[in-house]
Amino acid sequence: MKYPGKRAVDGLSFDLHAGQVTAFLGPNGAGKTTTIEVCEGLRKATSGTVRVFGVDPQRFTPSERARMGVMLQSGGIPTAARAVEFVSEIAALHRDPLNVNELCERLDLHRIGRTPYRRMSGGQKQTVALAAAVVGRPELLLLDEPTAGLDPVARVKTWELINELREAGVTICLSTHYMEEAQRVADTVIIADQGKIVTQGKVSDLLSSGSSQVVLTTSTPADLDSLKQALGPGVSVASRFDDLVISGPSADEISRALVRWSSSNDVVITSLRSGDRSLEDVFFELTGRDLQ
Repeated sequence: MKYPGKRAVDGLSFDLHAGQVTAFLGPNGAGKTTTIEVCEGLRKATSGTVRVFGVDPQRFTPSERARMGVMLQSGGIPTAARAVEFVSEIAALHRDPLNVNELCERLDLHRIGRTPYRRMSGGQKQTVALAAAVVGRPELLLLDEPTAGLDPVARVKTWELINELREAGVTICLSTHYMEEAQRVADTVIIADQGKIVTQGKVSDLLSSGSSQVVLTTSTPADLDSLKQALGPGVSVASRFDDLVISGPSADEISRALVRWSSSNDVVITSLRSGDRSLEDVFFELTGRDLQ
């Protein structure tokens, strides 16, 4: 997808698998929303091929559109709409919708009563959009930042709903900035940056591949040259906020080398921790920056 002076999506290619949750990750400007809107048929790709249910989304019939649930990043809901009334209107367009009262009660939409959409908080607007996307029992669900602005309790409720829909056989693609969300609900992950996919695969495979990692915090700035020399070849050191992220073949060997180095150079270690990698760690290793 090309815009004037910019290639927003650049040769990006992936498949969504039936009955699975795919998380689409990347920093702002990675091309996530543009890609999802092309799959929804809201934008026409400059070049390439997109098939949903075996059909170009630009040529969807009403019956094919009814098989897809869409939650936009923003917009699409009348500003005067009230939560339960709007979800009920969407449900009435479908042959076999979910029970509106039960869905709205589950997502705590009755609480905002007669509040018009324009006066809702960001999290409340997201919840209304989510309810409208799922009420028609879609076979494919495309969610753009479904938990942005939600409080922790509402976020967990959304995760539970996504898991239940997957167990019912719904295919789900969600774009998110929350790495914990992706690890909790996704079967597969696509990580994009600057319109390109930098890696994709099962969550378990991405987290188990690659090097061991140790995060070091010191009371004074560290001499990176002496640290790298002490750690030896095959070990990388990167600054990350106030920490140093050190990656190499063995976390135990890295930790022992760090203790020796700190003792020889009068450096006080305030924190030294190792553990499983996160998806954000994976992205940092691939691009040298964080997902946020």
